[in-house]
Amino acid sequence: MDPPAEKPGEAGGLQITPQLLKSRTGEFSLESILLLKLRGLGLADLGCLGECLGLEWLDLSGNALTHLGPLASLRQLAVLNVANNRLTGLEPLATCENLQSLNAAGNLLATPGQLQCLAGLPCLEYLRLRDPLARLSNPLCASPSYWAAVRELLPGLKVIDGERVIGRGSEFYQLCRDLDSSLRPSSSPGPRATEAQPWVEPGYWESWPSRSSSILEEACRQFQDTLQECWDLDRQASDSLAQAEQVLSSAGPTSSFVF
Repeated sequence: MDPPAEKPGEAGGLQITPQLLKSRTGEFSLESILLLKLRGLGLADLGCLGECLGLEWLDLSGNALTHLGPLASLRQLAVLNVANNRLTGLEPLATCENLQSLNAAGNLLATPGQLQCLAGLPCLEYLRLRDPLARLSNPLCASPSYWAAVRELLPGLKVIDGERVIGRGSEFYQLCRDLDSSLRPSSSPGPRATEAQPWVEPGYWESWPSRSSSILEEACRQFQDTLQECWDLDRQASDSLAQAEQVLSSAGPTSSFVF
């Protein structure tokens, strides 16, 4: 008898399934999932993730992903973290028209041209391709012209690798870069400075979306539903107590009652 066929993703890692998504979110419908954290699960195949059409915040960092195909259908996606994977391209993100923040540090992006697919995203303001604290980078970041190339290719970016390049505070970051360059060790022999160590854990500075009306509306709706259930239970309890008191007051010496 031939061995059973492998499902996509089984040979090299876990595949995303509807059961996995529902068990981690508690949602019955994939389209109702707004926030999803799938960090460090060994994922190699995004499976049915493209069916989560309402998804706005997604963390896929620390997996074994080589492509992002299913993400092409996520038009509402605003924040995406795919750091520390094995990606060689970001082309499916070209249709994620609401994408505002992308963390792709720690992948295999080799040239600035691989970022061309992001040029048509009108809302993209935050891009991370290098994370010194987590010691994550991409091959393209090794080029001396990396910073200038990214800024030229994506002029709408406000923050690159955690440093503001446009708007208030950008001058401060430029001053820090100049100072950092002046303090770099030269090629001349001399005592070697101790390498700085991160003082916070990876992901410490990562934040949830600063604002998302649909997420707030969903949270308010769930709170109102829970509050309504509490009121209903309180009313039912009060009715039961009132009935019990009425029966007890009219039953006289009877020792057993049926409700």
